[in-house]
Amino acid sequence: MSAEALLELAVDAAHAAGELLLGRFGGTQSGVDAKSSATDMVSDADRDSERILLDAIRAARPDDGLIAEESGHRPGTTGLVWVVDPLDGTTNYLYGIPAWSVSIACRDADGGLVAVVHDPSQGETFTAARGSGAFLNGAAIATSALADLTRALIGTGFGYTPGRREAQVAALTHVLPHVRDVRRAGSAAIDLAWVACGRLDGFYEAGIRDWDRAAGLLLVREAGGSTDILDPGLDGADCVVAAGGALYDPLCALVRSALSAARATADRLH
Repeated sequence: MSAEALLELAVDAAHAAGELLLGRFGGTQSGVDAKSSATDMVSDADRDSERILLDAIRAARPDDGLIAEESGHRPGTTGLVWVVDPLDGTTNYLYGIPAWSVSIACRDADGGLVAVVHDPSQGETFTAARGSGAFLNGAAIATSALADLTRALIGTGFGYTPGRREAQVAALTHVLPHVRDVRRAGSAAIDLAWVACGRLDGFYEAGIRDWDRAAGLLLVREAGGSTDILDPGLDGADCVVAAGGALYDPLCALVRSALSAARATADRLH
């Protein structure tokens, strides 16, 4: 199957899941439970969206590998692996905040092959295929050309465990004085898609999982930006950095310095 066909499969699946989620959005949610901590939520909406995505992928590509947020990892035999987040931004979704998305990526031995981040609330679908550019609702997009870190609008996010949040806040206090401002939307997939289309100049976050970032990282790279996963990050978690090409090096340097300062603060306190 060509990359075009894989991307079409991903878009169709994301739209189907997004339709289900949008139909339930704003109503009473069922099956709400906690995962890694009392503040890390999951609901039947997450589970049912994932079922739609996995059923569509398995029907078309039964021998591919799968990594899904709610159901885990299933190895495959074709060399292709799908990385699926059925509802990125569950807390926003449960609170009626229209900043959540469906994220699907497919990768091979060389990395990201196709990517979709679908934002049903805004009617926006971000897509990319390796070597073919990135698009928003079919129109080509590009990352910001900004090079001055002091004028940059940077996205970030926070984890769900107290220790990681404490470290992330310590890092943020180091970043914030050196940039224009910081935004925290609550969906890493959307944040990365916004870097890809230039709504954010850059993004960093420690601790986001494979399914949170797989699609967004390919979107940024295909839109002309750069990405990296910094290790060590914080609290045992690596740190994603993404930005337009001109801003990438200074943002990486700032984030590395912020992570180092946060680790030093944690060592002193504990």
